[in-house]
Amino acid sequence: MQTKEKDTTERPEGQFLDKMLRPKTWENYIGQTSIKQNLDILLRAAKEREHPPEHLLFYGPPGLGKTTLAHLISHELDVQMKVTSGPAIEKVGDLASVLTNLTPGDILFIDEIHRLNKAVEELLYPAMESGSLDIIIGKGPSARSIQLDLPPFTLIGATTRISLLSSPLRSRFSGGVHRMVFYTEEEIQQIVQKSAGILGISIDKDALVEIARRSRYTPRTANHFLKRCRDYAQVNKKDSVDLHTVIESLNLLGIDPLGLSTADRDLLSALIEKFQGGPVGLNTLAVSLSEDEGTLAEFNEPYLIQIGFLERTPRGRKITEKGRQHIENY
Repeated sequence: MQTKEKDTTERPEGQFLDKMLRPKTWENYIGQTSIKQNLDILLRAAKEREHPPEHLLFYGPPGLGKTTLAHLISHELDVQMKVTSGPAIEKVGDLASVLTNLTPGDILFIDEIHRLNKAVEELLYPAMESGSLDIIIGKGPSARSIQLDLPPFTLIGATTRISLLSSPLRSRFSGGVHRMVFYTEEEIQQIVQKSAGILGISIDKDALVEIARRSRYTPRTANHFLKRCRDYAQVNKKDSVDLHTVIESLNLLGIDPLGLSTADRDLLSALIEKFQGGPVGLNTLAVSLSEDEGTLAEFNEPYLIQIGFLERTPRGRKITEKGRQHIENY
């Protein structure tokens, strides 16, 4: 592992590392080829018309690059991007304040947009369609409506739960609704190699392969594993991250060779030991694990289903034979 003098401008620590690892250009953004091709046409056409691109929605599991795409679009257009989230916009006044402070061409990025409340969502409709903001002042017979014109802007929404997004709101993303897909192991290897270069880490080819194999096909997870392997190598006075370092550090984190965490294996074990393999309802399964239903449904289940270890049936969750064999042999 390379060592450098402490320099916070070159190697920010903590949460700033995640920002540091984000690609700054389209050439450095690996994966999501179809989305990139569509965005390239949309952005080039918008720049030729000298008009902000139409509103965009990205959806898919966490960690696949939705926020990174929004930042890249902002860089490509050379415009400001204002970032907020669905839970942060609690009242109509909160959204009105954000919209009225936009300047022409700005991007408004709303993460977890499915968590907007109904009143706030309805305020977005005219803002997205006609660039106006309808505000009602007062109550009862004396109430009156004021319409404010907004500068041209692009709304980029991101969500992990598109099914919770209302149809009227979804239909207003006229620039496109794009589904983020899981990455291939080869793409994850490329991402980890680039990240290692940014962080000044020397890493072996076998170590790259092992991190990619355990990363759940997700760049954010792969970068997290890379940083933890770097820490392990540093503490153990190693000059580089090799295969042994990866295996040892990820085993300490409870990540098995297929990328399953302790929580994933506990879920599968509970199905076998408590419910004879299932099927069992999500609520009952969550109670047996002392876990939140949303965590199981949004974080654990998608990957387990993808690799064929878990099934969702009309009667509940059920472990597959493949999943049973993994737990028995682990």
